[in-house]
Amino acid sequence: MMYFWHLLSMIGSLAVTGPIGAAIAIYLIAGKQWRLTLAWAMLFGIGMALVVITKMMFMGWGLGVESVEFAGFSGHAMRAAAVYPVAGYLVLRSSGPYARYVGAAAGVILAVLISISRVPTLAHSVSEVVTGAILGLAVAGGFIYFASREHRWALSRMLAVLCLPIVLVAPNVEPIPAEDWITQVALKLSGRDHPYTREMWRHNNSNVAH
Repeated sequence: MMYFWHLLSMIGSLAVTGPIGAAIAIYLIAGKQWRLTLAWAMLFGIGMALVVITKMMFMGWGLGVESVEFAGFSGHAMRAAAVYPVAGYLVLRSSGPYARYVGAAAGVILAVLISISRVPTLAHSVSEVVTGAILGLAVAGGFIYFASREHRWALSRMLAVLCLPIVLVAPNVEPIPAEDWITQVALKLSGRDHPYTREMWRHNNSNVAH
């Protein structure tokens, strides 16, 4: 079972979801969907920025919600919930309203599973996973709302062609050390030698209990 969770976690990694997010933008540009390209770039960019900011605030200054062990939005959950519903929607865009929303729903289910995988793999707390997934679904929902109002489309199957190699190559891709980069920037800005961690909360609570 742990292999299953680790596989799902890998599918939500930046090495996979980042290129899929870029593939969505390329697809929109190729179809000359300039407004949707801008909407996707802004929505996805805001989601990514909020993940980075909340993580930096905790690592550098210890700002989080200790009672629920929230130390920043889960990047895996946010990215998966943002890109997979949108990819499913766009791949089936020309197949009619029912099919495109089935595609989006399949993406949501995959994103939820990826989000859940971050808990048994001990990468995130439940609060970080839930809030990250909600943020990503807000990004996807906002984009799909804008996309549903556009009626002139082209290249509907091209996105699948762009995304398939990314998913197939993913198992052999070296993880992107995004967490290390965020940590380094947070320490640089805060002037700390070591980042805050959730383990510090647990250690302090155990000391209080004793």
